[in-house]
Amino acid sequence: MGTRTGGPDRGEIFDLLSNHRRRYAIHYCKQEDGPVELGTLAEHVAAWELDKEVGGVTSTERKRVYTSLQQTHLPTLERANVIEFDDRTIELTDGAAGLDVYLDVVPEDSIPWATYYLGLAAVGSTVLIGVWLEIVPTNPISELGWATAVFVLFAVSAVVHVIQNQRMQLGNMEKPP
Repeated sequence: MGTRTGGPDRGEIFDLLSNHRRRYAIHYCKQEDGPVELGTLAEHVAAWELDKEVGGVTSTERKRVYTSLQQTHLPTLERANVIEFDDRTIELTDGAAGLDVYLDVVPEDSIPWATYYLGLAAVGSTVLIGVWLEIVPTNPISELGWATAVFVLFAVSAVVHVIQNQRMQLGNMEKPP
């Protein structure tokens, strides 16, 4: 159904994900893991936009979102080879999987992982320099023990990072980012 064989380039991906209705559509399709009906998608998108339960969305609210999805957002996603759309049914293509890397969702009460790792590297470097300069005591913890502690901090951080990224991807959260 798509008009392209390759996936979107970086600029197109940022443009696709810059619109919340397109993010919401992708999110819902990932949650359903199969073809979805346009009417059902419109109800969920409207509910997320209005911060309502799906049952509380009026027909006017649903129709406004339905029309916007049908005429603008779903054709845009189809041209980018992210979905297949036949005017009533939407299904993700393999191209949708490549979008996750562009959505590093950081909760409001958190710091970006890059900043976290920079801080962790500074602490680890300080400890190791302190051990080398014999400022940090090596009794009862040996030099290898300090190095192991720094390594374990990085390893545990990486595991937590991977788990959080998987949890925060489109389709894995209750409400889309």
